[in-house]
Amino acid sequence: MLTVHHLGRSQSERIVWLCEELGIPYELKRYDRAPVMAPPEYKALHPIGSAPVITDDGMVLAESGAVMDYIIAKYGTKENGGARLALTKDHPSFAQYLYWFHFANGTLQPALMRVLISGRLNRPADHPAVLTGQQRMELCLALLETRLGEVPWLAGQDFTAADIMNVFCLTTMRRYLPYDLSPYPHIRAYLARIGARPAYRRAMAKGDPDMEPLLD
Repeated sequence: MLTVHHLGRSQSERIVWLCEELGIPYELKRYDRAPVMAPPEYKALHPIGSAPVITDDGMVLAESGAVMDYIIAKYGTKENGGARLALTKDHPSFAQYLYWFHFANGTLQPALMRVLISGRLNRPADHPAVLTGQQRMELCLALLETRLGEVPWLAGQDFTAADIMNVFCLTTMRRYLPYDLSPYPHIRAYLARIGARPAYRRAMAKGDPDMEPLLD
């Protein structure tokens, strides 16, 4: 049995959501933060000690992108939508899928973390590191806004795992780093489409039942 070890209010929500989109059987084990970081029993799952983590037939795997690739490759058949969630090299939107899938953890989330850390260090607003971090974050959001003004989903016309990867940064991440989405109408419309997906609603209700998703 595939087991998803979900740390509350973390990027492991991506994996719960993926499983719900695919409609595959899985066991969900929830862990509460203690009080901010992962509890000892979660850190013991994998040497890196952070979310997400899955176990499957004795195998332990971390890293959002690797976990999503693994689940789609092993469990994502055409019948349950796996072929739709990960585009192949023959699909005209393959390059866009790859870019936006890796944009989440390669560009967007590091930009947000840089601003978050600068804020916690209490640096002045005009500090070069603060200004650079803010500019980088705004550049990322502007790029997303432009893309979502052109197509309904990040890879193009189809909802894919690239969307699952990025939504955490636009929603739950804002509980740790509040930022205003009012200047980005296309991103807000995109989040409304996300919120209308039954699999997303199921995943959030199962993984974080005490948290209302930040979809606006």
